[in-house]
Amino acid sequence: MAKRSDKHTSGPLGSGALPAKEQERLRQLYYAGAQLPSPMGGFLEVLHVQTEEDGSGVVIFECLSSSLRFRLPLKAATRTERKAVRERMDAGMDPECPRHEGGRRLQRVGRNFICSACGVRYARA
Repeated sequence: MAKRSDKHTSGPLGSGALPAKEQERLRQLYYAGAQLPSPMGGFLEVLHVQTEEDGSGVVIFECLSSSLRFRLPLKAATRTERKAVRERMDAGMDPECPRHEGGRRLQRVGRNFICSACGVRYARA
């Protein structure tokens, strides 16, 4: 498969990108833990979550009705998000993903604390 030139595009793998409005709606639903509607009808299922070198994340979905795969890029943590995670850690509390509702614990991967659900890197140990 050819390498994508812009890692921050989304859409069916190997085709055009989803409209920006649709990307934002899917991000909001994903962070809320809701079921994600597919642009092709049916629903989306998470296949893979990965962390990019710059600390951003990528979630790969598959449409349950058409089997098309979609790539949804997630922006790197903001300074405010990183500060909130660091304050929780300094207070002796478990670090949680500031984007997911319901508090999703961050996982330590090497020296980094990463959300396993969105792939975003929030802190370094």
